[in-house]
Amino acid sequence: MIEQKTESHIYTMLAAGALATLAFDSYGQAISPLLGFSRLAPVPLATQTIQALTGFRSPELAYLLHVITGLLFYPLGWYLIARPIQQRIMPGLPWLVTSVVYGVVLWIFALYVMAHLVAGNPPFLGFTGITWVALTGHVIFAIIAAWIMETRGAIFGG
Repeated sequence: MIEQKTESHIYTMLAAGALATLAFDSYGQAISPLLGFSRLAPVPLATQTIQALTGFRSPELAYLLHVITGLLFYPLGWYLIARPIQQRIMPGLPWLVTSVVYGVVLWIFALYVMAHLVAGNPPFLGFTGITWVALTGHVIFAIIAAWIMETRGAIFGG
């Protein structure tokens, strides 16, 4: 029974990651520019990161890294880290609030840790228009991924 539950959680996490990544990319590549705001550039940023870490420049590998991060790593962060910590520390806090905080944490990770500390860009890309579009995009990602996992019951220990 536990094996079925684990398998179900894995499929739910993958679906959550896929739909959240689609929303993130749709917002950052189409909706935001249509509204007159900046366009997100996650693949060029991932390309810089890979190049900084390995010396190898590959937009194709960067695209794959972007997709795998959204499909697998960020949803795993919700499932294994964010939600369990929140349930232990503040069990009455709604998952929606936790997901917004998680989205901000993802944004800090992407724009400070990866873009600045690893790739060498200014912190938070200089607080330009792309900074705020990225913040909104990461929060949208986190809300959608969390919503899918919460409504499907994919909660660590749950």
